[in-house]
Parts: sequence; C-alpha cells; structure tokens
Amino acid sequence: MPNAILHEIQQLYNVSDHLDSLAEQHPLVSEALITISGSVRNTATLLEVLVVTKIAPISGLANS
Repeated sequence: MPNAILHEIQQLYNVSDHLDSLAEQHPLVSEALITISGSVRNTATLLEVLVVTKIAPISGLANS
C-alpha cells in the first residue's frame, strides 16, 4: 500500500510542475495556476510525510 500512495504522491508533484509550466505560458491565469500548483505540491508533501511517519514504519519501508 505505501508504494501505491508514493506513486500517487509523485503524480501530484508532476501535476504541480505541469501547472507551473502552464503558468509561464498563460500570463492571464498564471497567478491562479501558481496558487493551485502550490496547493497541490503542499498536499503531496503532507501525504509524503504521512507515509514516512505513519505507514512506512509499520510496513518496514523506513528500514529499506
């Protein structure tokens, strides 16, 4: 289960990067895209911390 969540976390980071890229290409909505990108990145980071602190120790991922 942690690996599936880690995969989704990486997908969220990718979405954040893509939104940042789109913000550079679309000045009229760049501020909104950057804001949303930051929210997505923060969510990914929080999920990553959750996995590392709560799930990984139980599954043994922290020791690998």
